[in-house]
Amino acid sequence: MTTALKIDFVSDVSCPWCAIGLAALELALTRLQGEVEAVVHFQPFELNPDMPSGGQDITEHLTQKYGSTPAQQAQIRDTIRQRGADVGFTFSPEGRGRIYNTFNAHRLLHWAGQAHPAQQLALKKALLQACHRDRQDMGADMVLLAAVQQAGLDVARAQVILASDEFAREVREREAFYTSHGIHSVPAVIVNNRHLISGGQPAGVFEQALRQIAAEPAHVAS
Repeated sequence: MTTALKIDFVSDVSCPWCAIGLAALELALTRLQGEVEAVVHFQPFELNPDMPSGGQDITEHLTQKYGSTPAQQAQIRDTIRQRGADVGFTFSPEGRGRIYNTFNAHRLLHWAGQAHPAQQLALKKALLQACHRDRQDMGADMVLLAAVQQAGLDVARAQVILASDEFAREVREREAFYTSHGIHSVPAVIVNNRHLISGGQPAGVFEQALRQIAAEPAHVAS
């Protein structure tokens, strides 16, 4: 018997651990085929909501934010690159280079989730690849539109969204909802509105957790 699960994946495009977590979650769901049928919804979270246009050098940013040294950051990049390779996600060996504002990416993801939910995952993955594999400017319209095209979505419609403030209120409301409910780091994987799995966990951790949740008595998920 297959158990249906609702999964809200709260994350930011600029977060490397979110790329790892999503790839690991997908791998876990593949292993659970026949046991679990999950619908994944991507929810917005901005690690740097005040990041200006043009972004900031990543080494400078991480030093200011966390107090880490360039050597420590290089070691973390190596760990991230290996963890990504373990689940099939390729990171640039040089890291991101710069970090950018991701609010417009979240607006496009919200649009995809509302109008084309079956393609929201493809857009999310295209955005993560552009950021972490290809080191693109995630605040640039041309980069975002290329991801829209890669996901098979309507580029002209996306251009209209980017030229306006459409979905800005909805994205801010969703961000506020999750932060007000205690989500202050990502990825945060929320299953059936009840169970939280924090961080870019290995696929085996997701697999075990989802199997345990699926074995519980049914709960109504809204």
